[in-house]
Amino acid sequence: MAAAGHWAEQAAETTKQKHKGAYILCVEGSVPTVNEAYCTIGGRSAVDILRSDAEGAAAIIAYGNCSSWGCVQSAQPNPTGARGIAELLPGKTVIHVPGCPPIAEVITGVIVHLLTFGRAPELDAQNRPVAFYGKRIHDTCVRRAYFDAGQFADAFGDEGYRQGWCLYKLGCKGPTTYNACALMRWNEGVSYPVQSGHPCLGCSEKHFWDHGGLYTHLAEIPAGAVGRNPDQVGAVVVGGAAAAAVAHAVVTAGRQVTARRAKDRIEKQVSVSEEER
Repeated sequence: MAAAGHWAEQAAETTKQKHKGAYILCVEGSVPTVNEAYCTIGGRSAVDILRSDAEGAAAIIAYGNCSSWGCVQSAQPNPTGARGIAELLPGKTVIHVPGCPPIAEVITGVIVHLLTFGRAPELDAQNRPVAFYGKRIHDTCVRRAYFDAGQFADAFGDEGYRQGWCLYKLGCKGPTTYNACALMRWNEGVSYPVQSGHPCLGCSEKHFWDHGGLYTHLAEIPAGAVGRNPDQVGAVVVGGAAAAAVAHAVVTAGRQVTARRAKDRIEKQVSVSEEER
Protein backbone atom coordinates (compact mmCIF):
# COMPACT_ATOMS: atom_id res chain seq x y z
CA MET A 1 0.00 0.00 0.00
CA ALA A 2 1.25 3.48 -0.82
CA ALA A 3 2.06 5.86 1.98
CA ALA A 4 -0.51 8.37 3.22
CA GLY A 5 -0.58 11.44 5.41
CA HIS A 6 2.74 12.73 6.78
CA TRP A 7 4.50 9.60 5.51
CA ALA A 8 3.56 10.52 1.95
CA GLU A 9 4.67 14.12 2.51
CA GLN A 10 8.00 12.90 3.88
CA ALA A 11 8.54 10.56 0.94
CA ALA A 12 7.90 13.41 -1.50
CA GLU A 13 10.33 15.75 0.28
CA THR A 14 13.01 13.05 0.43
CA THR A 15 12.66 12.40 -3.30
CA LYS A 16 12.95 16.10 -4.13
CA GLN A 17 16.09 16.48 -2.05
CA LYS A 18 17.93 13.27 -3.01
CA HIS A 19 17.00 13.27 -6.70
CA LYS A 20 16.83 16.93 -7.56
CA GLY A 21 16.93 17.39 -11.32
CA ALA A 22 16.30 13.69 -11.95
CA TYR A 23 12.74 12.88 -10.90
CA ILE A 24 9.59 12.94 -13.07
CA LEU A 25 6.68 14.96 -11.76
CA CYS A 26 3.28 13.68 -12.90
CA VAL A 27 0.34 15.89 -11.95
CA GLU A 28 -3.32 14.87 -12.05
CA GLY A 29 -6.07 17.41 -11.45
CA SER A 30 -6.54 21.12 -12.06
CA VAL A 31 -5.29 23.75 -9.62
CA PRO A 32 -7.71 26.30 -8.08
CA THR A 33 -6.21 29.78 -7.85
CA VAL A 34 -8.94 32.09 -6.51
CA ASN A 35 -8.77 30.99 -2.88
CA GLU A 36 -6.40 28.61 -1.06
CA ALA A 37 -9.40 27.12 0.75
CA TYR A 38 -10.47 25.35 -2.42
CA CYS A 39 -7.46 23.01 -2.20
CA THR A 40 -5.11 23.08 0.80
CA ILE A 41 -3.03 20.03 1.74
CA GLY A 42 -1.08 19.88 4.97
CA GLY A 43 -1.54 23.61 5.42
CA ARG A 44 -0.11 24.43 1.99
CA SER A 45 -2.02 25.64 -1.07
CA ALA A 46 -2.14 23.53 -4.23
CA VAL A 47 -0.33 26.29 -6.13
CA ASP A 48 2.54 26.34 -3.62
CA ILE A 49 2.89 22.55 -3.66
CA LEU A 50 2.89 22.44 -7.46
CA ARG A 51 5.59 25.07 -7.85
CA SER A 52 7.74 23.53 -5.16
CA ASP A 53 7.50 20.03 -6.65
CA ALA A 54 8.12 21.29 -10.20
CA GLU A 55 11.26 23.24 -9.30
CA GLY A 56 13.65 20.28 -9.34
CA ALA A 57 11.82 17.99 -11.77
CA ALA A 58 13.61 16.60 -14.81
CA ALA A 59 10.27 16.39 -16.62
CA ILE A 60 6.72 17.47 -15.84
CA ILE A 61 3.65 15.64 -17.12
CA ALA A 62 0.08 16.91 -16.96
CA TYR A 63 -1.94 13.70 -16.82
CA GLY A 64 -5.55 14.15 -17.93
CA ASN A 65 -7.56 17.09 -19.20
CA CYS A 66 -7.86 18.59 -15.70
CA SER A 67 -4.14 19.18 -15.24
CA SER A 68 -3.65 19.92 -18.95
CA TRP A 69 -6.37 22.51 -19.55
CA GLY A 70 -8.45 22.76 -16.38
CA CYS A 71 -11.32 20.58 -17.68
CA VAL A 72 -14.92 21.10 -16.53
CA GLN A 73 -13.82 22.74 -13.28
CA SER A 74 -12.56 25.67 -15.32
CA ALA A 75 -15.72 25.92 -17.42
CA GLN A 76 -17.30 29.36 -17.48
CA PRO A 77 -17.72 31.12 -15.09
CA ASN A 78 -14.96 29.12 -13.30
CA PRO A 79 -15.65 30.24 -9.70
CA THR A 80 -12.55 28.52 -8.26
CA GLY A 81 -10.18 29.86 -10.91
CA ALA A 82 -9.20 26.30 -11.84
CA ARG A 83 -6.33 26.21 -14.32
CA GLY A 84 -4.04 23.75 -16.06
CA ILE A 85 -0.60 23.44 -14.49
CA ALA A 86 1.35 24.88 -17.44
CA GLU A 87 -0.30 28.25 -16.81
CA LEU A 88 1.17 28.25 -13.31
CA LEU A 89 4.66 27.15 -14.32
CA PRO A 90 5.98 29.82 -16.69
CA GLY A 91 9.28 28.87 -18.27
CA LYS A 92 8.71 25.14 -17.65
CA THR A 93 8.00 22.59 -20.38
CA VAL A 94 4.91 20.59 -19.46
CA ILE A 95 4.09 17.46 -21.44
CA HIS A 96 0.32 17.30 -21.90
CA VAL A 97 -1.36 13.90 -21.85
CA PRO A 98 -5.01 15.04 -22.03
CA GLY A 99 -8.19 13.02 -22.03
CA CYS A 100 -11.04 12.48 -19.58
CA PRO A 101 -9.90 9.94 -18.75
CA PRO A 102 -6.56 9.70 -20.55
CA ILE A 103 -5.50 6.32 -21.92
CA ALA A 104 -3.38 4.38 -19.42
CA GLU A 105 -0.99 3.02 -22.05
CA VAL A 106 -0.32 6.56 -23.30
CA ILE A 107 1.00 7.84 -19.96
CA THR A 108 3.03 4.64 -19.63
CA GLY A 109 4.50 5.20 -23.09
CA VAL A 110 5.49 8.79 -22.26
CA ILE A 111 7.20 7.79 -19.00
CA VAL A 112 9.03 4.89 -20.66
CA HIS A 113 10.25 7.26 -23.40
CA LEU A 114 11.59 9.69 -20.78
CA LEU A 115 13.36 6.91 -18.89
CA THR A 116 14.78 5.31 -22.03
CA PHE A 117 15.97 8.36 -23.96
CA GLY A 118 16.32 10.94 -21.21
CA ARG A 119 14.24 13.47 -23.12
CA ALA A 120 10.63 14.24 -23.98
CA PRO A 121 9.01 12.59 -27.02
CA GLU A 122 8.18 14.70 -30.07
CA LEU A 123 5.42 17.13 -29.10
CA ASP A 124 2.80 18.98 -31.14
CA ALA A 125 1.91 22.68 -30.88
CA GLN A 126 -0.04 21.97 -27.67
CA ASN A 127 2.81 19.94 -26.12
CA ARG A 128 1.03 16.64 -26.67
CA PRO A 129 3.08 13.57 -27.73
CA VAL A 130 2.72 13.30 -31.51
CA ALA A 131 2.93 9.50 -31.33
CA PHE A 132 -0.42 9.43 -29.50
CA TYR A 133 -2.05 12.70 -30.53
CA GLY A 134 -0.95 12.98 -34.14
CA LYS A 135 -4.15 11.60 -35.67
CA ARG A 136 -7.80 12.50 -35.30
CA ILE A 137 -10.31 10.05 -33.88
CA HIS A 138 -12.02 10.35 -37.27
CA ASP A 139 -8.96 9.16 -39.20
CA THR A 140 -9.08 5.62 -37.82
CA CYS A 141 -12.68 5.44 -36.60
CA VAL A 142 -14.52 2.10 -36.84
CA ARG A 143 -17.50 4.03 -38.26
CA ARG A 144 -15.52 6.01 -40.86
CA ALA A 145 -16.91 4.02 -43.80
CA TYR A 146 -20.43 5.12 -42.87
CA PHE A 147 -19.36 8.76 -42.77
CA ASP A 148 -17.86 8.44 -46.26
CA ALA A 149 -21.05 6.75 -47.46
CA GLY A 150 -23.24 9.51 -46.01
CA GLN A 151 -24.96 7.18 -43.55
CA PHE A 152 -25.62 8.94 -40.22
CA ALA A 153 -27.64 8.08 -37.12
CA ASP A 154 -30.09 10.95 -36.52
CA ALA A 155 -31.13 9.91 -33.00
CA PHE A 156 -30.06 7.47 -30.32
CA GLY A 157 -31.88 4.21 -30.97
CA ASP A 158 -33.03 4.90 -34.54
CA GLU A 159 -32.42 2.42 -37.35
CA GLY A 160 -29.14 4.04 -38.38
CA TYR A 161 -27.91 3.94 -34.79
CA ARG A 162 -28.81 0.26 -34.47
CA GLN A 163 -26.98 -0.44 -37.72
CA GLY A 164 -23.80 1.17 -36.36
CA TRP A 165 -23.81 4.23 -38.64
CA CYS A 166 -21.72 7.37 -38.09
CA LEU A 167 -22.51 9.32 -34.89
CA TYR A 168 -21.45 12.75 -36.10
CA LYS A 169 -24.98 14.17 -36.11
CA LEU A 170 -25.38 13.06 -32.49
CA GLY A 171 -22.54 15.37 -31.47
CA CYS A 172 -19.44 13.31 -32.25
CA LYS A 173 -16.32 15.50 -32.22
CA GLY A 174 -14.11 12.84 -33.80
CA PRO A 175 -13.24 14.93 -36.89
CA THR A 176 -11.72 17.69 -34.71
CA THR A 177 -10.27 15.63 -31.83
CA TYR A 178 -6.71 14.31 -31.71
CA ASN A 179 -6.13 11.17 -29.68
CA ALA A 180 -5.27 7.48 -30.01
CA CYS A 181 -8.68 6.24 -28.81
CA ALA A 182 -9.59 4.42 -32.04
CA LEU A 183 -6.18 2.74 -32.18
CA MET A 184 -5.39 1.87 -28.55
CA ARG A 185 -8.87 1.92 -26.98
CA TRP A 186 -9.55 1.18 -23.29
CA ASN A 187 -9.58 -1.92 -21.06
CA GLU A 188 -6.61 -3.48 -22.84
CA GLY A 189 -7.94 -2.64 -26.28
CA VAL A 190 -11.53 -3.79 -25.79
CA SER A 191 -13.39 -0.69 -26.99
CA TYR A 192 -13.72 3.11 -26.97
CA PRO A 193 -16.73 5.48 -26.78
CA VAL A 194 -17.56 5.66 -30.50
CA GLN A 195 -17.31 1.89 -30.90
CA SER A 196 -19.60 1.36 -27.90
CA GLY A 197 -22.26 3.68 -29.34
CA HIS A 198 -21.46 7.06 -27.78
CA PRO A 199 -20.20 10.09 -29.75
CA CYS A 200 -16.73 11.44 -29.02
CA LEU A 201 -16.94 14.47 -26.70
CA GLY A 202 -13.54 15.81 -27.71
CA CYS A 203 -12.23 15.41 -24.16
CA SER A 204 -8.56 15.61 -25.15
CA GLU A 205 -9.02 19.06 -26.71
CA LYS A 206 -8.47 22.37 -24.95
CA HIS A 207 -11.65 24.02 -23.59
CA PHE A 208 -13.89 21.34 -25.14
CA TRP A 209 -16.47 21.89 -22.37
CA ASP A 210 -17.14 25.50 -23.50
CA HIS A 211 -17.41 24.71 -27.23
CA GLY A 212 -21.16 24.19 -27.35
CA GLY A 213 -23.44 21.31 -26.38
CA LEU A 214 -21.87 17.89 -26.05
CA TYR A 215 -24.63 16.35 -28.18
CA THR A 216 -24.85 19.13 -30.74
CA HIS A 217 -22.67 18.71 -33.81
CA LEU A 218 -20.87 21.55 -35.51
CA ALA A 219 -22.84 23.20 -38.29
CA GLU A 220 -19.96 22.38 -40.59
CA ILE A 221 -16.74 20.42 -40.21
CA PRO A 222 -13.74 22.73 -40.67
CA ALA A 223 -12.25 22.42 -44.15
CA GLY A 224 -8.94 21.41 -42.64
CA ALA A 225 -10.54 18.42 -40.96
CA VAL A 226 -12.30 16.45 -43.69
CA GLY A 227 -13.47 19.15 -46.07
CA ARG A 228 -17.16 18.39 -46.15
CA ASN A 229 -20.42 19.14 -44.35
CA PRO A 230 -22.13 15.98 -43.00
CA ASP A 231 -25.54 17.61 -43.51
CA GLN A 232 -24.78 17.66 -47.22
CA VAL A 233 -22.58 14.61 -47.65
CA GLY A 234 -25.57 12.24 -47.87
CA ALA A 235 -27.08 14.25 -50.67
CA VAL A 236 -23.73 14.40 -52.41
CA VAL A 237 -23.29 10.65 -52.14
CA VAL A 238 -26.82 9.97 -53.41
CA GLY A 239 -26.37 12.49 -56.22
CA GLY A 240 -23.04 10.97 -57.10
CA ALA A 241 -24.54 7.50 -57.13
CA ALA A 242 -27.36 8.67 -59.38
CA ALA A 243 -24.93 10.34 -61.76
CA ALA A 244 -22.82 7.20 -61.81
CA ALA A 245 -25.90 5.11 -62.58
CA VAL A 246 -26.84 7.39 -65.47
CA ALA A 247 -23.28 7.32 -66.78
CA HIS A 248 -23.22 3.55 -66.51
CA ALA A 249 -26.53 3.30 -68.39
CA VAL A 250 -25.25 5.56 -71.16
CA VAL A 251 -22.04 3.57 -71.55
CA THR A 252 -23.96 0.29 -71.48
CA ALA A 253 -26.42 1.52 -74.12
CA GLY A 254 -23.55 2.70 -76.29
CA ARG A 255 -21.86 -0.66 -76.03
CA GLN A 256 -25.08 -2.44 -76.93
CA VAL A 257 -25.54 -0.27 -80.06
CA THR A 258 -21.94 -0.88 -81.11
CA ALA A 259 -22.32 -4.63 -80.57
CA ARG A 260 -25.59 -4.72 -82.52
CA ARG A 261 -24.04 -2.84 -85.47
CA ALA A 262 -21.05 -5.18 -85.49
CA LYS A 263 -23.40 -8.16 -85.47
CA ASP A 264 -25.39 -6.72 -88.39
CA ARG A 265 -22.18 -6.22 -90.42
CA ILE A 266 -21.06 -9.77 -89.78
CA GLU A 267 -24.44 -11.20 -90.73
CA LYS A 268 -24.48 -9.10 -93.92
CA GLN A 269 -20.98 -10.29 -94.88
CA VAL A 270 -22.01 -13.93 -94.30
CA SER A 271 -25.14 -13.45 -96.46
CA VAL A 272 -23.09 -11.98 -99.34
CA SER A 273 -20.58 -14.81 -99.10
CA GLU A 274 -23.30 -17.44 -99.34
CA GLU A 275 -24.84 -15.75 -102.38
CA GLU A 276 -21.45 -15.71 -104.15
CA ARG A 277 -21.17 -19.44 -103.64
